[in-house]
Amino acid sequence: MHLPKTIILALPAVLLLGCQSAQKHSADVNQPGDRLTVGTVQKEIRVGMSGAEVAQALGSPNIVSTDELRREVWIYDKISTTTAYSRSDGGATILVLGFSSAAGAQSTSQRTLTVIVKFDEDKKVRDFAYHSSNF
Repeated sequence: MHLPKTIILALPAVLLLGCQSAQKHSADVNQPGDRLTVGTVQKEIRVGMSGAEVAQALGSPNIVSTDELRREVWIYDKISTTTAYSRSDGGATILVLGFSSAAGAQSTSQRTLTVIVKFDEDKKVRDFAYHSSNF
């Protein structure tokens, strides 16, 4: 099989267009405003805040409910999974010779964060709590 010289020269450039580091991909997916963290809760949420201020700081809650006195309770329940994968292979050998040898390792961890914001009769934060776990 004989490939035209133009295709052979353009092939590496086309293949590299789809390549992106894991760090760059993670930064693209997890924009700063997209992440709810314990630090965000500790820094931003205060007793006396309005619901609009809480929503601006934390985003929309997952659950809106009421307590026994019909006061609003907002619940944020976030779960994130991180998978790290390292791989060593001969990418060029796949293109040139049609075979490769590869070795890799994978690690997966999960984090949960639950935030409960309780409002008073005037729709102001009266109390809040959070729980975080990693496994």
